[in-house]
Amino acid sequence: MAQIAPAYLDRFVDHLDEATEQAVRQDTVAPLRSFLRQWGEFVEIQRHPARAARLQALEAEVATATDRVKLDSAVAEMCNIRVTTTST
Repeated sequence: MAQIAPAYLDRFVDHLDEATEQAVRQDTVAPLRSFLRQWGEFVEIQRHPARAARLQALEAEVATATDRVKLDSAVAEMCNIRVTTTST
C-alpha cells in the first residue's frame, strides 16, 4: 500500500484496525476477509494508473450527476471496472 497508493495508507491502517477489532468482538474472521477483498480490489485497480484515473473520474461524475441516463452509464462502467479487476 505504501508503494502503490501512499495517500491511502492511513485509511488502510485504520480500516485494518477496525476489521481486527470487529473480528475479535464477533469471534469470526469475516471482517478480515471483507477487508482483504476490499483492499485487494483497490490495490489491483491502483496498479493500473489509467484504470484508477478513469474510476476516479467516474466517481466524481456520479457524485454530481443530475441526468439519470448519465448516472446509470457511469455506474455501469464503474461496475465493469470492478468486475474486470476481480476476474483478472
